[in-house]
Amino acid sequence: MAIKHWAAGVAVAAFVALGAYVYLDTGRSAAPESTFVLLDGSSQTTADMKGKVTLVNFWATSCTTCVAEMPEIVATYNKYRAKGFDTVAVAMSYDPPSYVVNFAETRKLPFKVAIDNTGNVAKAWGDVRLTPSTFIVNKRGEIVKTYVGAPDFAALHLLIEKLLAEG
Repeated sequence: MAIKHWAAGVAVAAFVALGAYVYLDTGRSAAPESTFVLLDGSSQTTADMKGKVTLVNFWATSCTTCVAEMPEIVATYNKYRAKGFDTVAVAMSYDPPSYVVNFAETRKLPFKVAIDNTGNVAKAWGDVRLTPSTFIVNKRGEIVKTYVGAPDFAALHLLIEKLLAEG
């Protein structure tokens, strides 16, 4: 009897683990329709991403992990941008715009930085509340990977290279 319960427990645990894996490795769902308001006052939509592999990073100046990973995001952008890679860093609605502008200017962020004043962009992208949250979008505008917390940048680079090579 105990073995039967143990086997059932293992089966349930395996099913739950598989479910969690499928949830975190999002497969290929369309990136949500949203408009990013950039620091320079211009805007970009999700539709503008098509044809490029894009990293969308939700972050905050008050998030120590976000600040710590930003040099890696800059290096990733600089490494792949000439090959059709783009980056949009979306500051959370609670982040004071003056802090975001100061951070972007002092760190010389080379990619697009948006401020999600209303929180609508974070809501559209799965009600993002935890930072950093990073989404990798392929050339067809599909989310292929989601990271909560800092990504493994070596693995991220392999994924970007694979996606850039796709037609």
